[in-house]
Amino acid sequence: MTDADDRHAWSRPEPETVAPDVLRVPLPLPSDALRAVNVYVLRDGDRLTLVDGGWTLTIARELLVQALHGLGAVLPDIDRFLVTHMHRDHYTQAAALRRETGARVALGAGERDSLEEMARRPRPMAAQQQALRAAGAAALADELAALLPSSVPDEEMADYALPDRWLADGERVTVGDRVLEAVETPGHTRGHLVFDTGPDAGDTGAVSGLLFAGDHVLPHITPSIGFEPDARPGALTRFLTSLARMRDRPDRRLLPAHGPVRPSVHARVDELLDHHAGRLDEIERVTTAGAATAADAAAALSWTRREKGLADLEPFHRMLAVLETDAHLEVLTAQGRVLRETDAAGIHHHRPA
Repeated sequence: MTDADDRHAWSRPEPETVAPDVLRVPLPLPSDALRAVNVYVLRDGDRLTLVDGGWTLTIARELLVQALHGLGAVLPDIDRFLVTHMHRDHYTQAAALRRETGARVALGAGERDSLEEMARRPRPMAAQQQALRAAGAAALADELAALLPSSVPDEEMADYALPDRWLADGERVTVGDRVLEAVETPGHTRGHLVFDTGPDAGDTGAVSGLLFAGDHVLPHITPSIGFEPDARPGALTRFLTSLARMRDRPDRRLLPAHGPVRPSVHARVDELLDHHAGRLDEIERVTTAGAATAADAAAALSWTRREKGLADLEPFHRMLAVLETDAHLEVLTAQGRVLRETDAAGIHHHRPA
């Protein structure tokens, strides 16, 4: 087995019991570098609670049915979905299965604005295209506009219907002997939640309990920042604050949405905080060297584990790279390390403080 095969072993369609009455079910994603999304099935007698729902795909539904069959269960046994955030690969299949089975769907209250923005049917990634223009990447915005449909297709809109319940920070949901606390962790999206089970009964180890982390803490990659229909400034500040909040809470086993289960949330949070501190230093350095816009700075950096140049990425990932760079420049501006000025065309320019 190669290193790459081992790295992606978690995404194979093979359910894994990760704790008593907790099954990890990887469901496939279409043409997506993330490969799969982990849906977690929690059993309480003959009723099931799922953390996240997956993307509305025939193959994803079939694999979920197979995984439930292995538990002696069927789709109507799903009582509810606890969804970490409104992204398509987490929310849409939960909404679709609600129509089929009557299962309830719960989502963080901070996602309301984004779902309501979706209902207004804006051009897909309209907010991101506007942000690219302000970041000095108008050509990339035009390229994306040419690739994307003019609106979300009618058949997909039903999968973005509002949830049955909006969860607030600190709300608790009981599943058998476990009590899951919804913890607001804005950054990836403004309403992102993680679900903390608290310590396991009888566990005397240094790390006890589970954290269903969604896309907030991922073991192999750094989550994208502020990628949502109702995008607003400050996403990276919110994300770093949310990571610090996780570091201040008791350590848990990491159950991420993309990637394998890991023994410690704290260990990965420390790596993510170090990564972003280093990225802030790099972006300050290239700004001092003359990179005026976020697009200029992104072009001066390397990307992904393979250290690719910006031009080597496909358009969607170039967009994420430029917007992530702009988010870091927002933080550097707030810290007084660079100065940001906006010209008459609405483009942000930066220079050393």
